[in-house]
Amino acid sequence: MKFTVLREELLKNLQIASRAIAAKNPIPVLANFKLVMNEKGLTILSSNNELSIVTRVPMVIQGKTILSDIEEGGTLVNAKLFTDIARKVEGESLTVELFDGTVVHVSDGRSTYKLNSVKVEEYPELDVDAAGVRLDIASKVLKKVVEQTAFAASTKEQRPIMTAVNLDVGEGKLVATATDSARLSRKEVVIDSPVKFTANVPAKTLVDVVGLLDNEDQVTLSTTDKRITFEFGTTMLISRLVGGEYPNTANIIPKTTNFALVANAKELMAALERVALLSVERENVIKFTLSETSVEVSSKSAQVGSASEALTHFSFNGDKFEISFNAGYLMEAIRAADAEDVKIGFLGEMRPFVIKNDKDDSLVQLATPVRTY
Repeated sequence: MKFTVLREELLKNLQIASRAIAAKNPIPVLANFKLVMNEKGLTILSSNNELSIVTRVPMVIQGKTILSDIEEGGTLVNAKLFTDIARKVEGESLTVELFDGTVVHVSDGRSTYKLNSVKVEEYPELDVDAAGVRLDIASKVLKKVVEQTAFAASTKEQRPIMTAVNLDVGEGKLVATATDSARLSRKEVVIDSPVKFTANVPAKTLVDVVGLLDNEDQVTLSTTDKRITFEFGTTMLISRLVGGEYPNTANIIPKTTNFALVANAKELMAALERVALLSVERENVIKFTLSETSVEVSSKSAQVGSASEALTHFSFNGDKFEISFNAGYLMEAIRAADAEDVKIGFLGEMRPFVIKNDKDDSLVQLATPVRTY
């Protein structure tokens, strides 16, 4: 195997493939990239057993030669070292050559590295063909869905199903739901497709996918009962789905509320951030004291003191009311709502409350209050 490649193009694809390289992997061979050079270009494969990525450096891009001086073949090289070399050297091109099946020479004409390599046959056989139900979706739509839901998924592995975003596709719409049991975010978008499927996709996988979509207009999703594949440009990500039945959240979103606060999103965010400076105990707890004439945001800590701030731009409909909650949850919900004015609907002091953009019914969010004494 041998090739000369434009360094920046190689590095871009190595950084994509690095997302599937685990810091600690029980299977040592998966610390490597699988490199395969053939007439289609250079294919880079990586996997951590949960997520696999296949990305290809093409021979030519828009008439510009990317790969030259080619000898077909394949090998395994340490992913971190190979990526670091491509990042650190200064040459415009890198020449990569395999000697005796065991050593890979990497040079930009100034710096030369000799990396121990592993025979390509040592890499596990991975099924990297797209299979199952297919859905084409605009990249900007998928990005918005993920940005407005994935943050609400759990980061704790005790209940794996909660680390997923549930994608429910059917009847011309996609509904994405994420919850960690203390909060929920549900986004609905119209799609031009008759397909139906339900998939519990790891939230981290979705965040990785949308992080790679800057220059892509469309993504193709393919799902089976075990995995989901995302295809865009010259890249494919294959992820295991999270097993189990996703919690039924359809009936926990209230149809009506007893109290409603409408506030300027920027002013409310700024007030929450300032008051939260003194909220150092018990889950970053903040309290709202609400009436038709005033809205106060406050926090109290036995260790450091207290803080309060009154909003100036708001409207509140209902009797005087107090409720405590996790400030971080509300701030993330406000960011996701992407609204000039945010509407928060309350049922009672210990009932989940609703956060919405009043001009966008496609997104609904819930947060659970915190009991204070």
